[in-house]
Amino acid sequence: MARPYNPGPKQFVFAVGDGNDQLVSVADPQEAYVAFSAFFRGRDSDTCTINDELSGQSLVLMPGQGVISRSEDADPPRSEYLRVDRANRYLPSAMLFFENGYAGLDRFGQWFTDLADLDASPETRGAARAATITTETAAIEEVARIWGDSGYVDPSDQFYVFFGSHGLDDDRADRTELLRLIEFLGVERVDAPAEAARGEVWVRTDTRLDAEFSRWS
Repeated sequence: MARPYNPGPKQFVFAVGDGNDQLVSVADPQEAYVAFSAFFRGRDSDTCTINDELSGQSLVLMPGQGVISRSEDADPPRSEYLRVDRANRYLPSAMLFFENGYAGLDRFGQWFTDLADLDASPETRGAARAATITTETAAIEEVARIWGDSGYVDPSDQFYVFFGSHGLDDDRADRTELLRLIEFLGVERVDAPAEAARGEVWVRTDTRLDAEFSRWS
């Protein structure tokens, strides 16, 4: 059962720019997600916005552009953008927003403050993202974020496998970022078995990663 909002109920406004906004009052994130899923799937629109007016936070899903945007009326205001490579990423992002607002999406992907950055190639975006990470702690957290999306531990317990069963055309930005970060951390990359998918990245297990990875299992 979802943790109830406290204080609750909580109100969100769903909008697609046609003037037919929907105000919902919900007791918990799951109820919000169910209401939004029905709203989102029932409309043919390039842009769909979730506004939490009380907190000054919003999430904008832009399937037509392959982009998600999040913003917060903080001091100073913050806005960030994320390139979405798979259609099944939109609704999970909404659930994270309903659970923990703007901060709930911190580990959802490679966020950029400039929308124009998303026009760069996936490899350029991955390298740029890696370049912003300058501490071991931040690098471990980001590697765990990438692993948590599609990683697993090899049955021998000797290797972490990233991008399980994925091809080389999948996850190009994350793969570029990962390769930069494991080099930064000094984690040993090993050759994948012959039967592995071409997009998989295999690295030897490392005690520094174990605790962080366990949070994503």
